[in-house]
Amino acid sequence: MSDVKDELEKAVSLVTAARRLLAGGTMVDLAALDGKVQSICAGIAGMARDEGCLLLPLLERLLADLDRLADAIAERMDPPPADQGAG
Repeated sequence: MSDVKDELEKAVSLVTAARRLLAGGTMVDLAALDGKVQSICAGIAGMARDEGCLLLPLLERLLADLDRLADAIAERMDPPPADQGAG
């Protein structure tokens, strides 16, 4: 379980760093993330249920961070219109 937990923590860290870089205007290469997530999923699938449940808080954090990253990428690709000062 420790290897999977380590990989999960690295994935969370990678997504957090990607969000920070994107917020600063830097393009981010997420190619490594796909393989990392596949490895994590395979590792968790091979665990006993009670063991896998211990990783739930980290998984939820990763999912929330991925959602925020997806929102940031979408906003960067299609920014909201500038305020026209109507009123």
